[in-house]
Amino acid sequence: MSTPRKRLRSKRGVVLFVVLVVVMMITLSAYAYTELMFIENKATHLTGRQIQARNVAESGIAMLSVFLEQEQELIDEQGGIYDNPDIMRGILVYPDESAESRGRFSVLAPALNADGSIEGIRFGLEDESSRVNLNALLMLEGQTEGSGRALLMALPGMNEEIADCILDYIDEDDEPRDLGAEFDYYNTLDPPYNPKNGPLETVEELLLVRGVTPELLFGRDTNRNGLVDDHEWAPPADGDQQAMEMLELVPDLGWSSYLTLVSMEKNYSDSGQPKIYLNEENLQTLHDNITAIFPVEYADFICAYRLYGGSGSQNSGGNSSGGSSGASGGGGSVSLDLSQQGQTKINNVLELIGASVQVQQGNRTVTMQSPFEDGIIAMNVYLPSMMDKMTINPSPIIPGRININQAPYEVLLGIPGMDEEIAGQILEQRLPVPDPEDPVTRHETWILLRGIVTTQQMISLSPFVCGGGDVYRAQVVGYFEDGSAFSRQEVVIDATQPQPKVMLWRDISELGRGHPLEVLGVELGLDDGQIN
Repeated sequence: MSTPRKRLRSKRGVVLFVVLVVVMMITLSAYAYTELMFIENKATHLTGRQIQARNVAESGIAMLSVFLEQEQELIDEQGGIYDNPDIMRGILVYPDESAESRGRFSVLAPALNADGSIEGIRFGLEDESSRVNLNALLMLEGQTEGSGRALLMALPGMNEEIADCILDYIDEDDEPRDLGAEFDYYNTLDPPYNPKNGPLETVEELLLVRGVTPELLFGRDTNRNGLVDDHEWAPPADGDQQAMEMLELVPDLGWSSYLTLVSMEKNYSDSGQPKIYLNEENLQTLHDNITAIFPVEYADFICAYRLYGGSGSQNSGGNSSGGSSGASGGGGSVSLDLSQQGQTKINNVLELIGASVQVQQGNRTVTMQSPFEDGIIAMNVYLPSMMDKMTINPSPIIPGRININQAPYEVLLGIPGMDEEIAGQILEQRLPVPDPEDPVTRHETWILLRGIVTTQQMISLSPFVCGGGDVYRAQVVGYFEDGSAFSRQEVVIDATQPQPKVMLWRDISELGRGHPLEVLGVELGLDDGQIN
């Protein structure tokens, strides 16, 4: 009798054990499912926060487009675009009592230190004209041989071989420069490819050029926040001496910080009206356009210059016939036949300064002296208006010139005709943005009017320099104050048109937020509502 009972108890014990195992498995499954749901919920919440952070950043980009659409006077009244933390730092988009739900954006651009080198950040926009335009190098080479190479050689770590290779990569021919490389080299690679032989679409395409490495293109500043952070200074973990020596050759900021593809400036007057094109074919039209704004003696001299050439000009004039315009100069009354075509092209507005024209009047020669006197006092009176309203370029947009008011020292030194003395004086005296009360500062010729360069030096420099461009770059960071989510966007906005448009927009969130929340701007407390 006892044996069956023992067997029954044994069976009951097995059943109980199985039940306990099943319960435990169900419990573990429920726990795992709950944990999975919790993680999924958290991931979903984080994804939603990331989307919201991107929306905050997009709000900042939309604000920039609207801000740039205003008249320059209104932009200046609101603090401008160079460094304006009031409207570009920690701007609240999602108000909430909880830091977790307070979303803000900041607009950042690289700052320059006292030596003119890139260091740190400011809350504003970067003028693309402060960079070297890769796609304009060949155009500049056409104006002055060697100018494109000179601008490339200004980049930290650049050498002549790589500079020639870059120029060969983008020029249209397959003839290599002295130290360059063309079709024959790139087709020996594995895999082979052809040089671009045309404009680049991204600066990163330079990685296809012989000699260009990621270290040279991006430098130590791998998160592109304008600073070399502590972790970016870290030496090789194994202490490899050769690796450490190679690391010393890497520039703090790579070439990408100094290069662009889209720098441009508007060729309009400050009032938004087209400038007077001095090489207009119809001289009567040119004369009428000038006299509508300037004294008649300006129009007479410029038209005479177009007809007969100025002092030292290789061009000669023609005979007078047909309709005429009266003019007077240093040698007496002059009659100009404005029905003729101009025989002389004006290559630079500044070549009119201090010039003279020999005008044949029957059996006598009359000398017309330029109304544009070659003296600092006189030039301060007429030159700002002359630069604002006259041009020798018929295009409404001028690409590739360098903004001497914001360009880093390294870029300044690469400008053909620039030297250390001139660049140093520019750094000492320049204003990053024009003074609204001083028309002299609106144009690159302020360095002439301040006595930094001579008239002839200014003529040599002017094809390469400007006083400011109209295409801007910025990093826009959208973030929540608790640090739970952020979105970092890089944009380039073209403001050469009445309706600014985004030319480049890319998400660089994978590089990190770039700066602490305290730098970007957070609320100190609900009571004071201040921004740190």
